[in-house]
Amino acid sequence: MGSFIIDGGYRLKGDITPQGAKNEALQVLCATLLTSEEVRIQNIPDIVDVSNQIRLLSDMGVKVTFNAPGDYTFQTEQVNLDYLESEAFLGCCSQLRGSVMLIGPLVSRFGRAVVAKPGGDKIGRRRLDTHFQGIQKLGANFQYDDRKAVFTITAEKLEGAYMLLDEASVTGTANIIMAAVLAKGTTTIYNAACEPYIQQLCHMLNRMGARISGIASNLLTIQGVEELHGTTHTILPDMIEVGSFIGMGAMVGDGIRIKNVRYDQLGIIPDTYRRLGIEIQQEDDDIYIPRQEHYEIESFIDGSFMTISDAPWPGLTPDLLSVLLVVSTQAKGSVLIHQKMFESRLFFVDKLIDMGAQIILCDPHRAVVVGHDHQIQLKARRMTSPDIRAGIAMLIAAMSADGTSQIDNIGQIDRGYQNIEGRLNALGARITRVR
Repeated sequence: MGSFIIDGGYRLKGDITPQGAKNEALQVLCATLLTSEEVRIQNIPDIVDVSNQIRLLSDMGVKVTFNAPGDYTFQTEQVNLDYLESEAFLGCCSQLRGSVMLIGPLVSRFGRAVVAKPGGDKIGRRRLDTHFQGIQKLGANFQYDDRKAVFTITAEKLEGAYMLLDEASVTGTANIIMAAVLAKGTTTIYNAACEPYIQQLCHMLNRMGARISGIASNLLTIQGVEELHGTTHTILPDMIEVGSFIGMGAMVGDGIRIKNVRYDQLGIIPDTYRRLGIEIQQEDDDIYIPRQEHYEIESFIDGSFMTISDAPWPGLTPDLLSVLLVVSTQAKGSVLIHQKMFESRLFFVDKLIDMGAQIILCDPHRAVVVGHDHQIQLKARRMTSPDIRAGIAMLIAAMSADGTSQIDNIGQIDRGYQNIEGRLNALGARITRVR
């Protein structure tokens, strides 16, 4: 695995454009399996997880055509179902979280799916019950080989059903939607996830001939159709990258403009940063972050302690809590960061404490940050990235630190951020990749 060597203390200035959304890309790539016609997808991010998903589709028998950077055409006339049993396929699935979303389209169109227990970030349990229970209600049969950690899912014909999901799982909702669009009859999904990326998936499928209503709500109704056709789809800017750049602008920026962010799709991300006292200026569809000499954490209206916590959309995405935590270390005031959804995502804070941050880890889900108000600069350290979002938070901390830091296991960062060192160095950062 590679490492980043970061010389801290250099301020960033200039324009940066967010990549296409990783989480949306992983969903819509799987949706290309639902038709034999060509599906063109644009603004695909050039990151490890997405590249692996595209390679996996190609190995399965999907015809993949490269049109231009970030622009591909996919055509699935048939898939090699025998390949799904191979060690190569299962090994790839075990490394790629997005592979679980192959189940819905494969079972719906081809009647069979085989996937290994998927990998991804080391942030705690990420159970698959919602996926499986939803698709089972449509009539699929599941078998699990405990020795191989492999799921086999089969169905002669899926039929629509009513279901109340046990949690508003984003990938679970996407999987069930993709299974239901070709099922016979009507499917109703209550407590569905309604993130912008789920909305994008639904709009894409409707352009392909699906009949999905209730988009942007937690109650989806899907009228099954016989077949879908091709379409062209453009992926949204990645809201997590936009939020990461806001954090960088606050911590080490000297005036950063984040361009073409689709501000209307960012939800409460900008207002959450404003609660930390950060000045954010919206200019058309750009965000400008001026240099922040000081930023002071708000209190609630009744004067009580500020708490920032994650929640299903339209609540705050859990993927940004790591960045918000780092940004809080240089604020004036204190804040409680409450990570509700994953029990291991805050465990990287011991590295920030080693850098001099004043953080109390109350339990696996809660951390209290006492801000330095820029009176104490973080100290450079060597760290290891446990997951994508902790990795980018560590990178922000290292850029603000006094001295030279090293972050190992940067393959985790590469899974979610495209050429991050090149793009930040263009703004004035000093980041070197070493093998």
